[in-house]
Amino acid sequence: MKITSISVQDIRFPTSRSLDGSDAMNAAPDYSAAYVVLHTDSNQGLEGHGLTFTIGRGNEICVAAIRVLAPHVVGRTLDAITLDMGGFWRQITTADSQLRWLGPDKGVMHLATAAIVNAVWDLWAKSVGKPVWKMLTDMSPEQLVACLDFRFVTDALTPEEALAMLRKNISGKASREQEMLEQGYPGYTTSAGWLGYTEEKIRRLAKEAVAEGWTHFKQKVGGNLADDRRRAAILREEIGWDRKLMMDANQVWDVDEAVGQMRQLAAFNPWWIEEPTSPDDILGHATIRQRIAPIGVATGEHCHNRVMFKQLLQAGAIDFCQLDAARLGGLNEVLIVVLMAAKFGVPVCPHAGGVGLCEYVQNVSLFDYIAVSASLENRVLEYVDHLHEHFVEPVKIRNGRYMPPQRPGYSIEMLIASRSRYAYPDGAAWV
Repeated sequence: MKITSISVQDIRFPTSRSLDGSDAMNAAPDYSAAYVVLHTDSNQGLEGHGLTFTIGRGNEICVAAIRVLAPHVVGRTLDAITLDMGGFWRQITTADSQLRWLGPDKGVMHLATAAIVNAVWDLWAKSVGKPVWKMLTDMSPEQLVACLDFRFVTDALTPEEALAMLRKNISGKASREQEMLEQGYPGYTTSAGWLGYTEEKIRRLAKEAVAEGWTHFKQKVGGNLADDRRRAAILREEIGWDRKLMMDANQVWDVDEAVGQMRQLAAFNPWWIEEPTSPDDILGHATIRQRIAPIGVATGEHCHNRVMFKQLLQAGAIDFCQLDAARLGGLNEVLIVVLMAAKFGVPVCPHAGGVGLCEYVQNVSLFDYIAVSASLENRVLEYVDHLHEHFVEPVKIRNGRYMPPQRPGYSIEMLIASRSRYAYPDGAAWV
């Protein structure tokens, strides 16, 4: 099966109109996707779908970057790629040094890389008739490790160590897979906690979420401290003190400011503070973690690459690893981070707030539990209730838990009608 062409769309949803997704740093986002389709000569009509997430303006830059990376996949057979998946990932990220100069392994080029790489994984999983989580868990440790590029992280994790970790958990994989199929993966909801929501809406959504079985809730903070405390009090009134409450500052504070703010908000017993300062400030995260314990520190949705995660882990800077499926350079790099986090004993709780991210990372968390960590301790997967209706197989939640997807692929394929309606700037939703 040969990849014959690639098509790219700029798709945007006007979420700024209802302030869905609003936080202290991003007041009015339009959830958007640079959306990729890999077309093939398959007589079954197989296509690979992938996207990278943005919040509106600038999405066209991601689309342009995807187009300049397209020659790395167009004209190649799927077998040629998947027989050396690690080599393919290194090629797409380093073969063109002029493009690599724009990163390396960060920014728009890495977002574009994620869209293409994830589309390849989607196509591969469809070709073997399995969802991505199942394809990964069915791989041998040797097959899986061969898909990864360990360059720049061998001082933290070697291929031999990764093999040993995966081999150690083979015996219990079948029972953990069955457990997930029956019970699902634990989640948490951010849907009641957006900064732009009125207090009445927060209270109503929290009540509804409790009734639906959610046990973990997240609120956005970092605007006005008095408002943060008032909204936290409302959430505690509605969810009680037995359920977990997390907070997310979306990078708005300096280090000392973050410490001072969280000491004020500690009265509400937050489980973690997410992105308390600049996502690039590794030592700043470590300082905050030390000074606000036992409140945990979580970060990762803006962590560019495996090297940065390596340093966060080595520095003891985070209690929770919040990797992003489209900020890192696709599933290959995501898997490296999952393995490194397991070695350092840091639970992976992926970021999943944006369009399509819940669909992506359910596969990652299922694989992590079944094949890598073999533990659900301190592990929850983010959920927001926006925009799932636009996907061919939207996430399925039961009693606050993700039920494993069954359709072959990476769960990211968007309905054709939605792609047409929300295409920017000419789709009906924008005209």
